[in-house]
Amino acid sequence: MNPITEDDIANYLANSPDFFERHAQLLAQVQLTSPHGSRAVSLQERQAEMLREKIKALEHRVMDMVRHGTENVVTADRLQRWTRGLLTTRDPRALPTRIAADLQTLFLVPQVAIKIWDCDGSYASEAYAQGVSEDMKALATSLTTPYCGVNAGFDVAGWLSEPQAAVSMALIALRPEAESPAFGLLVLASPDAQRFHADMGTDFLERIAELASAALSRLRP
Repeated sequence: MNPITEDDIANYLANSPDFFERHAQLLAQVQLTSPHGSRAVSLQERQAEMLREKIKALEHRVMDMVRHGTENVVTADRLQRWTRGLLTTRDPRALPTRIAADLQTLFLVPQVAIKIWDCDGSYASEAYAQGVSEDMKALATSLTTPYCGVNAGFDVAGWLSEPQAAVSMALIALRPEAESPAFGLLVLASPDAQRFHADMGTDFLERIAELASAALSRLRP
């Protein structure tokens, strides 16, 4: 005959929910080791400790949710203000500069640059429509999602006022439709290596790209 194992006992108790009703005195006699020391505690006290730990974990989750919710409200407010700026800019010629300046101010980005190409000839003399090489255009078109990470010696860093301070960058392609070639590029840069990192989500940056691309369609022939 095989000896009774701990698994046998555990299975029996799991399948006999009325066991402790028939042997209620055992609940008061069972002693367990407290996780907060070597002292022995009753089963009820151990269950109370486990419940307190669960409550504490839930409290932390709630606080995280509240914090993230507050951050989302602030971000949504900034995005609304930025979008309002796009809608209220009457002169298309001023749009690229307004897009970059408001991103820098509202979202506290240390450096922002923007370049547009293939635009109407009447805008060809603007600074944002000049100084874009074919390699830079190809880089922008190759970006199916925004690039976030370290500055790997990108030539587009030269568009910034302080390229040597661009440690991390976000490169955001501007295009009329998802599968179309890019007609512009937004560059966000920071001296903080973790401001734009490879593991960050890009959903928000993609929304920025969609809104900016739509607004800048007024500059295209």
